[in-house]
Amino acid sequence: MTNLLEISKIIVITDSIHAARSIFDSSIYPLQVHSATISKELREFFSMNSDNSMKFWEYPSRCDWPLFKAVDRDTKQFCQILMLSCKSLWDFSKKRECNDIIHNWKMTFQASDLKGWQFLDLVDNDNISIEPSYSNGRSWLKFIGHSNLLCTRVMRAIVNHAPIGEYRLCFFPKEEFKCPCGSYPIKTRQHILHECQRFNNYWNLRRDSLSYFILFLEFNSSAFAFDNAIK
Repeated sequence: MTNLLEISKIIVITDSIHAARSIFDSSIYPLQVHSATISKELREFFSMNSDNSMKFWEYPSRCDWPLFKAVDRDTKQFCQILMLSCKSLWDFSKKRECNDIIHNWKMTFQASDLKGWQFLDLVDNDNISIEPSYSNGRSWLKFIGHSNLLCTRVMRAIVNHAPIGEYRLCFFPKEEFKCPCGSYPIKTRQHILHECQRFNNYWNLRRDSLSYFILFLEFNSSAFAFDNAIK
């Protein structure tokens, strides 16, 4: 855009203002050569005319702003001659780096005992197993919201490190851990989610679905919580 004479104003619409700031980062990092080239082009652009300007608009892609979609579509169709043809594009380099990290994490997590044999595997609304992600609100947290207490109970239930008889039995095998409902000798995660009548404020068989799993915890505030927890 800076090389076109009829262009006097540039507006960058982005869903990551943090990434846009990286363009002007003068510190030493792997893609600094891209920043140096961009800065050189912008300096020449601003020098051509004092009225030339550049603005950044931040708008999250999840808001589905029609103009953002139009810009995104036109940008993908735009064929630009690369200034550094021998180098990887900025976005592609960052995406490849992030994908490699996620891939390595998945391989390490699934091929070892790091997650523990009691880890609760959940699926999304399309019945697809939830995998770690760095975009679109992440995989789990976007369903939880801003409640620290809810997030804590979700994590306890997923890893089964919760104040329930099943977990306490590992440390105090001689104690009594019968569920207060009176129908089960040990209060387990399975019993709480699918069988215990004490937690019937919300009922849906799809407790393996993350969205319904969260709803169950929201409607049953004492599930996977300490007895003296602040409600």
